[in-house]
Amino acid sequence: MGHTAVQTAATALGAVAAVGAGAFAWGSLVERNRFTVRHEVLPILEPGARSLTVLHLADIHLAPWQRGKQEWIRSLADLEPDLVVNTGDNLGHEDTYEALEYTLAPFTGAGVFVNGSNDYFGPTFKSPLRYFSGPSEHKQRSVPLDTARLENFFENELGWLSLNNTARAMSIKGSRLEFFGVNDAHRDWDKLGALPGAIEEMQENVEWPAGRPGQESISIGVTHAPYQRVLNSFVTNGANMIFAGHTHGGQVRVPGLPPLVTNCDIPRDQAQGLSVWNHARRAAYLNVSAGLGTSIYAPVRFACRPEAVVVTLTAGDFSYS
Repeated sequence: MGHTAVQTAATALGAVAAVGAGAFAWGSLVERNRFTVRHEVLPILEPGARSLTVLHLADIHLAPWQRGKQEWIRSLADLEPDLVVNTGDNLGHEDTYEALEYTLAPFTGAGVFVNGSNDYFGPTFKSPLRYFSGPSEHKQRSVPLDTARLENFFENELGWLSLNNTARAMSIKGSRLEFFGVNDAHRDWDKLGALPGAIEEMQENVEWPAGRPGQESISIGVTHAPYQRVLNSFVTNGANMIFAGHTHGGQVRVPGLPPLVTNCDIPRDQAQGLSVWNHARRAAYLNVSAGLGTSIYAPVRFACRPEAVVVTLTAGDFSYS
């Protein structure tokens, strides 16, 4: 190779390195802190029903020093949500309990939650490149977290209902909402076979306030990781709407393209955003959040801003199209 060719190659490599360094700096210092709210509207409530504002929080991965994230999440209370849906992976550090309690304190009232694996075990370092080789391995993390404290805060301080492999119900603004969910499917902690019995027991025991004659319930499925087996089971069990997180929306993406990876088996074009999940001639709306955080060992986002999602449920004749 001649001297000119060597110079050209070196210049090209230098330019690529500079672009890469710039992209990493943007993703680690800027974009991962550019929190945004995505808004969706779904006409799935019965005719005449009052609109419901649902705040979907996912993958906060909170560390105690992340004060900007804490204050931004607290500010979401200004949206006055009627319901909070939390799809897990709240904890991002072994000493973050007080910070998380401070962050979520404004959201007392109607809420439901399921756990992700990072609500049981703290993160450990691993090469980010392994993430692109397929779903992360199911190796138990070395730092056990105080899951009991987390769940006690959610249930007894905030008033949220646990949906970890169970079903619950509540009435909000006159609408009857049935919920069912699973523990983290990424760690194979989902118990799909138990769902039909849990749903039947919930339906037998729920006491609805007086409502409109012939009033029907809306069914909502909640999972941390949107594996196909879970989504299929939710649809089979009558879900009208499904909430999920876990994917981080791919976290590092090529602008304008679907996520490069999903960390589960969901199709890449449904790994973030609102879509329709079809199974066995049935369907449900599916909202997958890109989440609000990252592992402290991979603190970068690119072309995938951290998000909370506000889903406004309205009355109307809906179809899955």
